[in-house]
Amino acid sequence: MKIVVAITGASGAIYAQRLLKKIKALTPTNEVAVVFSSNAQDIWKYELKEPWIDGSYGVDIFDRKDFNAPFASGSSRYELMIIVPCSMGTLARISHGISDDLITRTADVMLKERRRLVIVPRETPYNLVHLRNMTSLTEMGAVIVPATPSFYRCPTTIEEVVDSVVDRIMSVSALKDEENSWGEGPMLMR
Repeated sequence: MKIVVAITGASGAIYAQRLLKKIKALTPTNEVAVVFSSNAQDIWKYELKEPWIDGSYGVDIFDRKDFNAPFASGSSRYELMIIVPCSMGTLARISHGISDDLITRTADVMLKERRRLVIVPRETPYNLVHLRNMTSLTEMGAVIVPATPSFYRCPTTIEEVVDSVVDRIMSVSALKDEENSWGEGPMLMR
């Protein structure tokens, strides 16, 4: 599968980091392109205490202003776009058809071509504008997966908390079945 992962300037870079590592571990391997918003690079460095991305992730990195990237066109063969974390500004621009960078242009392509667009907003609380933009995108065919972890797995590390969201992202993206779904797998209460 050919996948675009967009990382925007919302807090929650760890969600993108864990997602990229899990995608890389899949067999067969996927072709992954990554686009950072301008703020996302700074947040990645600040929150994760590492360079914004290095060769160990096995992805192709595209500049947010590179409208010649293959996935900026509907004729490309990219099947999936995941925006994680997604800022409310990015979400609003996509909802209103403002394609002012490669992230919003690619989201527009995914919607117009009826391909899978998964948006992972990382904001709390939501205001009415946020909710209406999410409703609008859902009506257009996007899948909204809020960065809201579950706790029925009884996580003991921050990575396990984050992975409850990342596994859900991968499940709705048809990358793999969700591990430890409710009522399945190791649960403490029966």
